Amino acid sequence: MTDAAPPADANATPGTGGQPPAGPGFRIVAQYVKDLSFENPKAPDSLRVDGKPAIDLGVEMNAQGRKDGLFEVDLRLTVKASTDSMTVFNIELLYGGLFALQGVAEQDIEPLLLIECPRYLFPFAREIIARATSDGGFYPPFMLDPIDFASIYMARQQQIARAPAETGQA
Repeated sequence: MTDAAPPADANATPGTGGQPPAGPGFRIVAQYVKDLSFENPKAPDSLRVDGKPAIDLGVEMNAQGRKDGLFEVDLRLTVKASTDSMTVFNIELLYGGLFALQGVAEQDIEPLLLIECPRYLFPFAREIIARATSDGGFYPPFMLDPIDFASIYMARQQQIARAPAETGQA
């Protein structure tokens, strides 16, 4: 097949007469690198660092609806490895996915987009970061540990809930 659209029955469950599942769910329409930056500013000296560099990891998730009814989810990962004397490497990756939701209740859309969708994108983003560090001369490549997107989402919700109280607003 040469077109990007899946066959009409791609979401069909066997034994249901070709109909997609009736319950709530989502489908990944596309995945893509929106932006990737890898810096190895002290190469080749950075390739011979003694000990383990300190790792500073940043994780952001964003989602927005589109006019076509799909949702775009972005996973931004930043990794800075450094020692006392130098930056070993710096990576910024913005990895995106396009998702189609089906039968999802209004109150479940945001958690789905900011927890489950990034969870599906993460292994691919992790591989891109590992490959970039490997291509940058680092062996073994840097492998991100699994990320608990539910905890990040909950912390973000708690921060939003506290914000009016902290600023003195009602």
